[in-house]
Parts: sequence; C-alpha cells; structure tokens
Amino acid sequence: MKLEVKDIRKSFGDKEILKGISFEVESGKALGLLGRNGAGKTTTIRILMDVFHSNSGEILLDGEAFDRKKVLIGYLPEERGLYPKRKVLEQMIYLARLRGVDKKKATENSMRWLKRLEVDEYAMKDLETLSKGNQQKVQLASTLVADPEIVILDEPFSGLDPVNSQILKDVVNELIEEGKIVIFSSHQMSYVEEFCRDIVIINHGEVILSGNLLDIKKEYGKNQLVVSPVDGDVVKLKNWINDKLSDDVEVTGHNKTDVIVKLMDGVNRMKFFGDLSDKATADGIEIEHFETYKPSLNDIFVERVGEEDKEHEETSEGGEDNE
Repeated sequence: MKLEVKDIRKSFGDKEILKGISFEVESGKALGLLGRNGAGKTTTIRILMDVFHSNSGEILLDGEAFDRKKVLIGYLPEERGLYPKRKVLEQMIYLARLRGVDKKKATENSMRWLKRLEVDEYAMKDLETLSKGNQQKVQLASTLVADPEIVILDEPFSGLDPVNSQILKDVVNELIEEGKIVIFSSHQMSYVEEFCRDIVIINHGEVILSGNLLDIKKEYGKNQLVVSPVDGDVVKLKNWINDKLSDDVEVTGHNKTDVIVKLMDGVNRMKFFGDLSDKATADGIEIEHFETYKPSLNDIFVERVGEEDKEHEETSEGGEDNE
C-alpha cells in the first residue's frame, strides 16, 4: 500500500492551520511526522482519521481516494483516551468490536496483545489501578487489537521505563516487518531515527523539510567537520580555530568533546585537513582526530525549525509595519 497526502489545507475561521501539507509513506516503512507543539501535526493526523475535513487537497491510497471505511487505522493519541474505571479486557473487546471484529476474535486479539506487551495479568483489573507505564502499554494494545493496516503512533514512549521502551521498540519493528504503514510522531528524536526511513518536518502549517533521513543527514554534514582536541579543551580549540583558520572555516558549534566547523565556499576539504595539521602542530595544538560531521536528527530539527521561526517572526513583524 502507498498512502499519499497531497496539498492538504485546513482553516479554522480566518486562521489557516495547514498550508499545503504533502507527504507519502508505503507499507513496511515508517514515516517520522515531526514538528513543535502547534505546528500542525495533530490537525494533519485528525484529517487522516476523518475527525476533521480538510478545506482542500486529497488523500490517496494506492492512487485511489482514501476511504476510511475500507481501511483499519490504529491510532495511539498523545492524550490517552481509555476508560480509567473500566476493566482492561472489557474495554479492549469493546473497542475491537467497534472496528468490526467479532467477539471471539476480539477476545483472542485482546489477550494476545496484552500478553505480548506483558500486561495480561491486569486483564480483569480497572485501568486506573495500573501504573502509568502499564496504562500506556494497554493503550498501545488497544490501538493494535483490530489488526490495523495503518498505525499512527503519537508520542508512544511517554511514561515508559527503559525495559518497557524496549518492548515497544520490538513491537514497532514487528509492525514495520509485517508490512504495516507506520506514521510515528514524537519529540524524542532518537526513537524517530531508530524506526523511520523518511521524515517530514512541519512548522507553522508548512512542510519545511522532507525526504530520506540518511540523505538529509549526508546533505547537512557535507560541508561540516568535527575536530577533537587531545586535551579535551574544546573552548581553547574553538578560540584557536576562530583566530587562525577563520578564512577557511566558520565555527558552527561545539560539545563536550568536539568543535564543529563549516567549510567556507571554495575551500578544498583535503587542503584544509593539511593546513589544520600543519598550523596546529606549529602552535602546539594537538588534534586527536577530525572527520565529516554526522548530524543527529535533533541537530537538524533545531537548526531548521529555529531558522524557520526566525524568518516567520521577521515576516510577521514586517507585515505589522506595513499595515
């Protein structure tokens, strides 16, 4: 299956929330749908779920108009929606039957998923008696109880300890291997990097970056290098680079062990490596190693959203001045 979202726009009153959102995801792959709070992710998901109707645009499944009545969607919302004073098994069966599963199969599926997520011992207990982490696992089990073809997970790791997080990781990988379409939304970028081949970053209702995550990382790291000092004094190294190599590189950041620099236009990478070694040796600076910068998804997200927010603020300020 291939799910395509094409130029989706949505307004509430005079306020335009989505301004032409487009992306696609195929069976057996996971898409990371990312953005700050208020960026438009939840509105996009609700349109996919047919909770909201878009003002324009279309959603296609295998090239045809997406009919939600013919495709099962499992949705794990960020805000949990199960009944705290109802028994776990009772409400899971109820939710499965709402999605068209007969009672016997609903009971079998419910117990299978509760066992898979290691919470079957709580099947006959009220949900509110469980810990936050176990409630989260029950919520996931209820998301998957009807064997959906499309799975949307919004902050699925919230409230889980490392052991339970690993169980959930295994389940998500199984869903991908089974050929499900998985849309994964989280502020925990390490999980997105682990599961998602492709990403879409939304900001102020627009897609500001999308594509294959590995390709995006390569593009972002293309003209940037990591330089590490032997003595671990990155501040000293940063100041030295600014003083002696500012014609060739610009320091773009540093962490506890490395200085990150960006090559100026026209600077040859191999020549710079040679100049760096020669000048460092002459000045008594010991370089442990230098290599191509490999940005994390978090680095990319912060850079792109930060740039976009700055541009948005400047545009807004300009608009106010013109009125």
